[in-house]
Amino acid sequence: MSDLKTLLERAESVLSRLEAILPGPALPPDWSAATAFLWRRRHGRASLVPVMVPHAIRLKDLQDIDDQKARIDRNTRQFLEGRRANNVLLTGARGTGKSSLIKALLNEYADQGLRVVEVDKGDLADLPEIMEMVAGRPERFILFCDDLSFEEGEGAYKALKSVLDGSVSAVADNVLLYATSNRRHLMPEYHEENLRVRHVDGEIHPGEAVEEKVSLSERFGLWISFYPFAQDAYLDIVEHWLKVFGVPRRKIKAARQEALQWALMRGSRSGRVAWQFARDFAGREEN
Repeated sequence: MSDLKTLLERAESVLSRLEAILPGPALPPDWSAATAFLWRRRHGRASLVPVMVPHAIRLKDLQDIDDQKARIDRNTRQFLEGRRANNVLLTGARGTGKSSLIKALLNEYADQGLRVVEVDKGDLADLPEIMEMVAGRPERFILFCDDLSFEEGEGAYKALKSVLDGSVSAVADNVLLYATSNRRHLMPEYHEENLRVRHVDGEIHPGEAVEEKVSLSERFGLWISFYPFAQDAYLDIVEHWLKVFGVPRRKIKAARQEALQWALMRGSRSGRVAWQFARDFAGREEN
């Protein structure tokens, strides 16, 4: 009996140490500490980390994407009002304002209960845990996945697909998923896959590989596309940011040619490039 008691005590000691090492469920954060949170998993332990200094960009700062702004703004207002709304996939050219639009929505509607939780692609398998954590909260949550794309065989692909439309459990009505991607179908597409398209009675039937790739993006109810900016639109964005940064009007007009040369060197006329040029120009003018 003495040996058995000793053995049990040692087993309890080992279990106690294992419980301290093994990750448990993530604890809810202080929801009043921030309006944006980052889902982080480190050494097997997950947590929602408050973003203490969120990006201060505003909807009016995003120029020449009025149609895209209107569509996602309408969807977000429906969501905040408790009406039906869709998960959103924002796709298109880099630097055109996809991610900035999500940040601007938070700044616009945080006082109406909107909250954003950013989730890395590698942590998408944790989406059910995050949803369980926010379910029942009075706030309305956008789960934000930035620069989303997948390679063949990635497990996160099936995890996202299940959460969007393929699980037997319903998603809480205070949660939507907004994702950005440079790929319309989120996965690489190859020429040989298009060769497997079949023609049956005059109808086109894509191959199974193509169907699988399209099926994920189709689970987003709202698609919003972004396109490269024309020269005039690019210069409009440059002018807007130079005004925001306090550059005098006479110098803004003189900066146009330099802004075009900047874009030529970068090989892109995007909103991001315009913002970067304006920061550089304004910084030099401060001297």
